Amino acid sequence: MSAHPSSTVVVPQTSEMPRHIAIIMDGNGRWAKQRFLPRIAGHRRGIETVRATIKTCIQREIGYLTLFAFSSENWRRPEDEVVFLMELFVRALEQEVAKLHENGICFKVVGDMSAFAPALVALIRDAEQLTARNTRLVLTVAANYGGRWDVMQAINRLRKAHPHANEELTELDLAPYLSMHYAPEPDLFVRTGGESRISNFLLWQLAYTELYFTDTLWPDFDAAALDFAIGAYRRRERRFGQTGDQLQENVSRPRVTPSTVLETSRRLLHKQNV
Repeated sequence: MSAHPSSTVVVPQTSEMPRHIAIIMDGNGRWAKQRFLPRIAGHRRGIETVRATIKTCIQREIGYLTLFAFSSENWRRPEDEVVFLMELFVRALEQEVAKLHENGICFKVVGDMSAFAPALVALIRDAEQLTARNTRLVLTVAANYGGRWDVMQAINRLRKAHPHANEELTELDLAPYLSMHYAPEPDLFVRTGGESRISNFLLWQLAYTELYFTDTLWPDFDAAALDFAIGAYRRRERRFGQTGDQLQENVSRPRVTPSTVLETSRRLLHKQNV
């Protein structure tokens, strides 16, 4: 079973600050075009924004940051741009992983890595192994990732693990096989660059995530822009299917825990015996 509850099964505990932020980093190419630069210049500048965003999340004590770096549909881009992005990924791993480890960051990659060069896959696995025990921030990069791919690969893995299962399976059975089973569902989803869609990103996990879209291009998305997104999140009323009145009742009502239930049962039994 997944270590983190599903928002469609139980109402999760929430806080003013998001625990998990997921970001589609859009607008690198347009940022470069506005400056009469090649698109690859925008991708290079985007790496600097990634560094700044990681730093801001650590300062704000965000536990999980997930970045959509390359979708399963991005292979449709011009070949020279795809080749550059793969090379940029390799260079970033070679240059940044040691720094991530020094700063206590756990690094993970999710996606279909069968299309990547063996050298790139080796770098990814080495980085994951090196940083596996770090707990300051879990940084996940989604590369050659698609939400539908994620659900299908989870179903296939579940079927292989339980080939003779006759009973009806539930989402709790599927959850451990999803690529991000180790993380809570995102509290806040951010997409930069002016588009208002989720583009096949974390389709399962975004069921009750708060969505935030901004016109700011990714290379210009600084700490102030992230704080603005977090501020918008904090103004949202997260109901998870409940009514606003129920939320107010839950705030004023003492939280029910197994220990309080046990104590109430003991008092009732005591009254019956008196």
